[in-house]
Amino acid sequence: MKRKQFIKSSSMAVAGGMLLPDLACLNKKKETVTAQATPPRKNWAGNYTYKAEKLYEPTTAEEVQQLVKKLDQQKALGSRHCFNNIADSPKNQISTKNMNRVVSLDAENKTITVESGARYGDFSEELYEKGYALHNLASLPHITVVGACSTGTHGSGVTNGNLATPVVALELVTPSGELVTIDRNHPDFYGIVVGLGAFGIVTKVTLEIEEAFDVTQNVFVDLPLPALVENFDEIMSSGYSVSLFTDWMDEKISEVWVKRRVDAEHAVLGDDFYGAKAATENLHPIASISAESCSEQMGIPGPWYNRLPHFKMGFTPSAGEELQSEFFIPRKNAVEAILALEKMKNEINPHLMITEVRTIAADEFWMSPAYHQDSVAIHFTWKPKSKEVMALLPKIEATLAPFNVRPHWGKLFTVDPNTLHERYEKFADFLALAKKYDPEGKFKNDYLDLNIY
Repeated sequence: MKRKQFIKSSSMAVAGGMLLPDLACLNKKKETVTAQATPPRKNWAGNYTYKAEKLYEPTTAEEVQQLVKKLDQQKALGSRHCFNNIADSPKNQISTKNMNRVVSLDAENKTITVESGARYGDFSEELYEKGYALHNLASLPHITVVGACSTGTHGSGVTNGNLATPVVALELVTPSGELVTIDRNHPDFYGIVVGLGAFGIVTKVTLEIEEAFDVTQNVFVDLPLPALVENFDEIMSSGYSVSLFTDWMDEKISEVWVKRRVDAEHAVLGDDFYGAKAATENLHPIASISAESCSEQMGIPGPWYNRLPHFKMGFTPSAGEELQSEFFIPRKNAVEAILALEKMKNEINPHLMITEVRTIAADEFWMSPAYHQDSVAIHFTWKPKSKEVMALLPKIEATLAPFNVRPHWGKLFTVDPNTLHERYEKFADFLALAKKYDPEGKFKNDYLDLNIY
């Protein structure tokens, strides 16, 4: 995003190192938001059609308050990058797409506050130009910050927590229409941030930032599986963020993506990486797809926002029409789990586009799949064959069950709810908190009824 475009879309003015809201926005006339007449709405991958009868598109927190207060069952709708019905509602959806401003950049406290519809790619370039960075990013910058935090979505790195870990505070519209701020000093903070949409509609989020940094990205191909088994920790610790891509065939890892901060000391990678060879051109994780949409590789330094994601903001992320599942297991069990799945390769491969393996540091959020557990996430990008994939998932989940697998909340899974609850030690506290904030079930939907309530 260009500088002028950022300033315009953010409605910001610079004053004393602080970005402040345009006074015109504060004096904007309040208007009633009416439901949009739209054709059937799908998520971005096209595998799910929302059932909500009405869609509202507010532009301010005040309008969200009005809607929440007057409507009965409702749900926030972000960038539509979830693969299940977590963002659906029996009646009403409130889209946050028009609430995408940067509210403030606080240089003194090193925080940035954005509205709930802001996607990472909407403001990261300008943040870099001002000398700052976020600690990490997901594979693609097309997702909203709030959506990523609410579902425990992650980037990668043995010392990097999920994308909710830099959250300092959030602004929430509760079922009564009240606007409340939940910060790190609030007793409910670690229950609400990864909240699965159970508590209300988030209108703003404040994140910690740090000094800007550059990143290099090197890709290596055909890592022998035995080398991964023998050197897993060393391989996954070889960069700030490391991803393994495999189709599970031929006893090898197809590609290893190593992202390194330029400001950190590292051993030279060279052309041979534990038996994998350095790529000679930019690659897509799925070998048959052009790398045009991918972030720059070949060890060329670039801004954090243009290297940490696998994909560029201006292109279709990943493969487009696809299905996704992802499973978190303790990092200490990673090799054992990978070898167990490798035995299923003949069942997995026919329905698979690619699998990615990443590491995530433990965190404190009650419903985060990485709660109190350094984790490895095994991500499956599937061909758009719902029947076959949904039949295969229980087999994968059973294979990973000995490791107390936790699925990504925003992707496809079939783990029995009772089993799922047992794998979250704070589940009972989370359920009690959700009932406290939403006693009449305004924000309940089929997803929460099945997996939480």
